[in-house]
Amino acid sequence: MSRAQTAIQPIPRRQRCAIYTRKSSEEGLDMEFNSLDAQREACEAYVASQRAEGWAAIREPYDDGGVSGGTLERPALKRLLADVEAGLIDVIVVYKIDRLSRSLMDFARLVEIFERNQVTFVSVTQSFNTTTSMGRLTLNILLSFAQFEREVIGERIRDKVAASRKRGMWMGGYVPLGYDVRDRKLVVNENEAATVRMIFQRFAAIGSATMLAKALAAEGVLNKRGKLVDKGFLYKLINNRVYLGEAVHKGTAYPGEHAAIIDQGLWDNVHSILQESPRLRAKNTRAQTPALLKGIIFTETGTAMTPTATKKGSRLYRYYASMDLIRNRPIGDSAGPLRLPAGMVEDAVIGEIRRMIRAPEIAARVIKALREESAAVDEKAVIKALGEFDQIWTALYPAEQTRIIQLLVDRVTVGTSGIAVDLRQEGLGSVLRDMMAPRQKEACA
Repeated sequence: MSRAQTAIQPIPRRQRCAIYTRKSSEEGLDMEFNSLDAQREACEAYVASQRAEGWAAIREPYDDGGVSGGTLERPALKRLLADVEAGLIDVIVVYKIDRLSRSLMDFARLVEIFERNQVTFVSVTQSFNTTTSMGRLTLNILLSFAQFEREVIGERIRDKVAASRKRGMWMGGYVPLGYDVRDRKLVVNENEAATVRMIFQRFAAIGSATMLAKALAAEGVLNKRGKLVDKGFLYKLINNRVYLGEAVHKGTAYPGEHAAIIDQGLWDNVHSILQESPRLRAKNTRAQTPALLKGIIFTETGTAMTPTATKKGSRLYRYYASMDLIRNRPIGDSAGPLRLPAGMVEDAVIGEIRRMIRAPEIAARVIKALREESAAVDEKAVIKALGEFDQIWTALYPAEQTRIIQLLVDRVTVGTSGIAVDLRQEGLGSVLRDMMAPRQKEACA
């Protein structure tokens, strides 16, 4: 008598399934049930249908919302690949293959990583097996169409942007200083527009972005993002044709839907200055910059030092030279330095003036001198004005800085031991009165 034998079914190996979802735009991601949720739900249902094969979805989500499929630089995809390399995944499940990549080259790299780590790739809506040659051919055909679709969409978007620009429409992006965006259109912000006009007018008067940037930064002028104006921002601003009421596409300007802030005459004036080479404009600026210490700088033996300059190539080098050196007079051992770089000496003198002005005894002397002229002296205003000297100095034009130095400094002595600066007490009082005058006018207004 034979016994019936019962066949024992082998238990399938557990397949750890990672579900990857992606959506190119951020539109709709804040909804309670969005596109990523729909993709994940379809993938989870597919994994559940393969439970008999040992498939089980892992809990780790791999969701890229608002990221293009044309790049592999995606946070969730990077985490997915890291887990693949670590041997934590057996199967990758997506709704469609273009969710993983729209680039044939990028997808080939991904498949290479999957095969190297013995990971299977499955698309819920497109049936194929990447382990067979026919499956890889099908995959490449599908990817070719996905990449073609991506390129067509890109061309369509570019054509739309070009057509909209030609009609003068605002197509988004960084909002320039002087404008706000309302109903997808640029509208003039009057307060910021006044700043833009001021910048154009002052550049036309000065002709130097470097000097203007320093002055505007000292005055606390801010750009649209709330940061201090710098030289780079200035160049972008004065070259932006949006201020003429134009929209620009690939170098061609079209009449815009928005109002202009700058008139054509001021624009032409500024750009006639910009047409000069930066070196020539810098040279002109240096040529117009007076020597700060002319007539007040001496050697420790009492010999006057005079400003001189030499040119090497296109660069101009300024110096203060002793008259003994210039006139070939006999020079003793204790004559001290005969020629010094002008910039170094001027910076040292300005630094010494700043240090001395901050000293309490200087403030006391100035207050005493001002009281001798007028009994009504606001000590707090004097101290505040002295504290703001650095800020005001930076904002001054070179000619005005020279005038201030001539008022403040009686004598600069240069010797082997360093530089000594003798201040004019009455000059400091005069400068302080000028600094406090605007506040007194505001208080009376």
